[in-house]
Amino acid sequence: MTYTRVEYISVHISFLMLFFVTLSNLINLFYEVDRFDHFSKNSMTIASLCITGFTIIRCLQTRHLPLGNLYESLMFLSWGFSLLYPISNVGNKNGLSGAILAPSAMLTHAFATSSLPHKMQQSTLLVPASQSHWLMMHVSTTSISYATSLSGSLLAIVLLSLFYGEVDSYFVVNLEHNFKKNISRRNSRTNIKTDARNSLYLLLLNSRKCQLINYLDKWAYQTISLGFSLLTIGILSGAVWANEARGSYWSWDPKETWALITRLIYATYLHTKINEKWMGEGPAAAASMGFFLVWIRFLGVNLLGVGLHSYGWLV
Repeated sequence: MTYTRVEYISVHISFLMLFFVTLSNLINLFYEVDRFDHFSKNSMTIASLCITGFTIIRCLQTRHLPLGNLYESLMFLSWGFSLLYPISNVGNKNGLSGAILAPSAMLTHAFATSSLPHKMQQSTLLVPASQSHWLMMHVSTTSISYATSLSGSLLAIVLLSLFYGEVDSYFVVNLEHNFKKNISRRNSRTNIKTDARNSLYLLLLNSRKCQLINYLDKWAYQTISLGFSLLTIGILSGAVWANEARGSYWSWDPKETWALITRLIYATYLHTKINEKWMGEGPAAAASMGFFLVWIRFLGVNLLGVGLHSYGWLV
């Protein structure tokens, strides 16, 4: 009973902190307030500690890593987002990565606590296939790979929107330039000063936009690289685990198939980034596809209740 009360308090405090962090980060995108920045970091630390406390309590109750059902996996995913939050803030002054990670952690947490049935939120015994020493390596690495890959894909989606926004602004700038060129014949001196101010403003705007694009591109590449490595370890350890449990390394289970597709998409993205032959919108679009593939693999298989990995929803 004591464990249950402490777990209940930890879960709700962590959600409350994640909500405040999300709100303050969204405000900081438009109005830079130093107090909100410090408040966000402290609140995210509290949320991370509370989810860590939840994980420890479940470990004490079940005697294994709490990743036996969808609720525990979602809480672990939210914990992964909260751990990436302070890492992303290192050397980051625009706060955009925090504005992506904080809502991701909060929405994942909210879905786990509000949408899943109460029975599924209870700690349960592992099914026989999961009672293996490979549980910690396989499930933990794949779960952390979800958090890192989703974060990188979200950054790529923002990057993709900036690329298309840049095309639109290009035509607007050209139209404005042509219009000013036509009227400059009448008042050349006045227009020279106006054009100088406008040119300086556009130069500063484009400079900040280029810095933001470079930042997003760098962080997307680094997080997806980490997620790709963890996903590879998860697939290999899962294959060894499957051989011990079922006698075959690969059975084309729906979740295994989607894991392979996800890995191929991210491998395509990393290949284009390393070779530098396909730049711009192409790699960003490939990385953006990974966002939907990860959720199909993580939630789709469980919600449909098909395949050998559907126990996470049915128990």
